Amino acid sequence: MFLSLFIVNQSGGLVYHRPLSPLAPKIDTNDWLRIGSTFHSLHCLAAEAAPVRLPKNRNQRTGADDGIEVIDAGGMILQCLQTRTGMKFVITSTKTKEDCDLSAVLREVYLLYVDCALKNPFYELDMPIKVDLFNRGVDLLIEQYHSSGGSSRR
Repeated sequence: MFLSLFIVNQSGGLVYHRPLSPLAPKIDTNDWLRIGSTFHSLHCLAAEAAPVRLPKNRNQRTGADDGIEVIDAGGMILQCLQTRTGMKFVITSTKTKEDCDLSAVLREVYLLYVDCALKNPFYELDMPIKVDLFNRGVDLLIEQYHSSGGSSRR
């Protein structure tokens, strides 16, 4: 079950956050800002401290820099997708028997971001995402994943 989704820009600023489940922890906006900037910092440190570097410091699948992709802890999984532009899409999920591919979910959220936010002439880069169409798309995507038992909507 998905818990929360947040998006961090290339400067470490939180541009989007929302709970995806009633089980998600109740966190106020200031704490979300701290979580976003802390994750960005840890992601950068992990890229620098990694003992094994990817060729040209780039992930062949996404083209993004090295850094944190997955944190598997206790009863929770945190998955990060960093785009070529440095945006980080992060989702948290509980561990379940029917675990779905969280990276596929994040790729679909990224496509929603491109289609709904970036193509919106009133959206400014690095500003908080307040596009209702994006929110509805995320809701529909998460609902489809929950109803299909973790398989992709496509």
